[in-house]
Amino acid sequence: MTDEGLDAGARLLHAAWRDGGRIEHLSAETRPSTRSDGYRLQARLVALTGDRPIGWKIAATSVAGQRHIGVTGPLAGRILASRAHRTGTTVGIATNALRVAEAEFGFRMARAVDGVPGRDIEVASVLEAVEALVPAIELPDARFLDVPNAGEAQLIADLACAGPVVLGTDAPESWRTLDLASHEVAVSCNGAIVATGRGANALGDPSIALAWLATELVRHGYRLEAGDLVITGTCVVPVPVVEGQEVVVDFGALGTVSATTA
Repeated sequence: MTDEGLDAGARLLHAAWRDGGRIEHLSAETRPSTRSDGYRLQARLVALTGDRPIGWKIAATSVAGQRHIGVTGPLAGRILASRAHRTGTTVGIATNALRVAEAEFGFRMARAVDGVPGRDIEVASVLEAVEALVPAIELPDARFLDVPNAGEAQLIADLACAGPVVLGTDAPESWRTLDLASHEVAVSCNGAIVATGRGANALGDPSIALAWLATELVRHGYRLEAGDLVITGTCVVPVPVVEGQEVVVDFGALGTVSATTA
């Protein structure tokens, strides 16, 4: 893509995010056709927002998540500071296109993770760079009218459907001794359990998802930085939500996180 096309595409997406609008698709001149161009456009969109990027989300690390947005593999998108909240917060969903809640294992990085493009970064080396595990809820969003048919490059450009993220308190350090793949979580809405899952639903293991992200970023000219927050994808089938619900995700020994929709 040309710089002009990238800038124009970023302006179109930014206007939709700013105004709560929807677009059918980007025009041929402004539409990325590769993952690399998707990430380039995403970076320009973030710059236009004037917001501070604080980390990354991974979309579509579960089969359910992939089906939900019509892709066959994971995507990475920026988390912006204005969309990160503490547990117990109220989150507006009036203009949210997807209206689902996702239970996610989050990680906060203690240091940067470098790698060689084209070579997978090992799970162990990424985990060594983690400062803390953080239970999280994401309420993903999108600006495309037909998300399942937008395609991965456009969805990457659209911050990989990033939405508000609600963060719990840091889990006990004993998380490092647990099998995260088999670790169970439960989602309740207004006190009733509506979904259950386990870490394996996020690309086989949240740790594997984290290593996938580190590798993906290096492949496209980025990297995980010290202080970055990463949420590794839903470990339950996305839970439909409406206004006025209290959503609580119970991660057992790792803690709980909650949000109220409005």
